[in-house]
Amino acid sequence: MKLPKTPAFSLQGKTALVTGASSGIGHACAVGLAEYGASVIAAARSKDKLENLVEAAQKQGLNISALEMDVSDIPEMSLKCEQIGPMDIVVNSAGMARHGPASQTEPDDFDAVMDINLRGAYFLSQKTANQMMAVGKRGSIINISSQMAHVGGIERSVYCATKFGVEGFTKAMSIEWGPYGIRINTICPTFVRTALTQKTFDDPEKRDWVMSKIKLGRVAEVEDIMGSAIFLASDAAAMVTGTSLLVDGGWTAD
Repeated sequence: MKLPKTPAFSLQGKTALVTGASSGIGHACAVGLAEYGASVIAAARSKDKLENLVEAAQKQGLNISALEMDVSDIPEMSLKCEQIGPMDIVVNSAGMARHGPASQTEPDDFDAVMDINLRGAYFLSQKTANQMMAVGKRGSIINISSQMAHVGGIERSVYCATKFGVEGFTKAMSIEWGPYGIRINTICPTFVRTALTQKTFDDPEKRDWVMSKIKLGRVAEVEDIMGSAIFLASDAAAMVTGTSLLVDGGWTAD
């Protein structure tokens, strides 16, 4: 009897671009992909934080380099992608939030969040996929979305709008690019303990709301997202495209 063989999770020989890599989920994804063998380009607007990441990675023998890039500046982003060439793996973790009541949303805040979370993610996906197709590369694009792409949330109308949009274009792009062997998916975390979410956890009412929703009884840590990124980037997910991987502790189960 010939037994099936588990597809490889190894990323040896692959190149990866991770945006939003200066902190939080992007930082963790860059480290995780490098741990599994990928040569990672960590991109973000914060040059100093990227340099700290590279220095720490080198001490552990991880292949991570830095690229200063703003995904909301489409011409700059496109030029930087041209300079580094086609990637095998792209993780778009650049994001922002300006939470507040929908009745008080200001156009400037709306535009700022849309520019990074939706517009930036869209055109980064477009640019990197076009590069893959131009050289016949079968790649994996991973957009860091949110559980808030599947449910509503307190004072999160604009944020939800961007993440619902990411889910929509990811599905549409998967249909177009599937014949070229390019997979595109999203990871949808629950609240992850980072510097950006600390304000929510410092508010007792909001913290109680969060904890009442997460069935596993704890908030996520960045390490909880790393395995999902490695899976979707690897050959183990060779038949996975156009879908969302919910890492939400059961938030959306009811």
